[in-house]
Amino acid sequence: MKLIAKLREQFSFFKGNYLVLIVSWILMDFAGELPQTYYSDYIIQLGGSATILGLITLVSMLCLASVQFFGGYLADKYGRRWLISTLTFGVAFSYIFYAVAPSWHFILIGAAIQNLCLLYQPALNATFADSLPPEKRGMGFSILNLIMSVSTTPAPIVALFLVSNYGSETGMRIAYTIVTIFFILSATVRLRLKESMKDTEKVNFNEVLRSYPESLKQGTKIWRVVPRSTLFLFFSILIVRVAFAMIMGLFLIFAFYEMQIGGTPQPAIYTPGLDPALQYARTQWGYVMIVLFLSMIILSFPVGKLLDKAGRKIPLIMSSILIIPAILLFIFGNYFTLFIAMPLAGLTQLLGFSASQALFADLVPQAQRGKVTGSVNFFTYILMAIGGIAGGLLYDNMSPQAPFLVMLVLVIPSILLTALFVHEPEPEDRET
Repeated sequence: MKLIAKLREQFSFFKGNYLVLIVSWILMDFAGELPQTYYSDYIIQLGGSATILGLITLVSMLCLASVQFFGGYLADKYGRRWLISTLTFGVAFSYIFYAVAPSWHFILIGAAIQNLCLLYQPALNATFADSLPPEKRGMGFSILNLIMSVSTTPAPIVALFLVSNYGSETGMRIAYTIVTIFFILSATVRLRLKESMKDTEKVNFNEVLRSYPESLKQGTKIWRVVPRSTLFLFFSILIVRVAFAMIMGLFLIFAFYEMQIGGTPQPAIYTPGLDPALQYARTQWGYVMIVLFLSMIILSFPVGKLLDKAGRKIPLIMSSILIIPAILLFIFGNYFTLFIAMPLAGLTQLLGFSASQALFADLVPQAQRGKVTGSVNFFTYILMAIGGIAGGLLYDNMSPQAPFLVMLVLVIPSILLTALFVHEPEPEDRET
């Protein structure tokens, strides 16, 4: 009985909006990760390259950046619920472009529509933070990572089955059809969200359209009223996310064409179709992704406990330090070291995401979270757009190792900024 009581106390926040968001994320994360296992390979099959991957990232991030201030402003003025419940349907339908794409250009169009619909992102982040008590934020964000990791674990297995049996192109079309269906289900679940803001204005769509310039102004002014540590935390996270944007789409390409797992061709030729070596490489890569997701499940709970016991700052610094051996092991290793390098990289993202989100929630009052999130996202996505295209150009025109090495250089100032200028509030001083 004591154990049951303790478990109830530990997970007492598992209700209301938190529960609705968790359920919707389970649906979205399983489906969303399904094609991600072979996303880069799909772009290659549709006539793309590392540079094209960077171009898609560029357009995606610019579209996403363009709606962040506006989304944060609308979330704080008119409330969170209507934005989230409406625009999740838009994201769902954008995946139709991915499913029917005859060339990579359709992926570009779908990505642009999808990221414009993510106008609701600041509202979503603010709602999630609103739903967690301050003393449970570390656990809450880590449980989110755990549940999403659990829900995504079958994704690489299903993706491996689809690609192995139907080929890269047809298998990915089936995968994106599944994504569309699951995202529609998730959008339906989100209709059950309740408004987390106490005082909101009634939505006036004419005023909404006219308020875009005001949202930009307020999004830049917000940094004058938040704690100074918030600004340095923002700079630190910005650097890391730009660094990751340079390489996120390149892991598979590097493993296929440089590491040559499965005996894949040299990188000068991105081989399309059902080449036997490529098919074997896809199988090998699928196993790596399965181990990656399993390791994130195992690590999520202890990471959450670490954040709530030891604080947020030290784990955040650790996340940037650990990415250095992970990347070096990846680019100078072999197929077998992938089973160490990729889970280690996953741990750094798990630590970094959970610690940074919890620390932002600790530092920023509820009434300002929408605008702060929108401002953070705006500048982050602008620079991630540049990082994405820069990574592709470096890979194709300098060397495949270049974007990974530049990434390692960038994390050093991030570590220093967090260590020297970010001051974590005491538990009793955390914002509610």
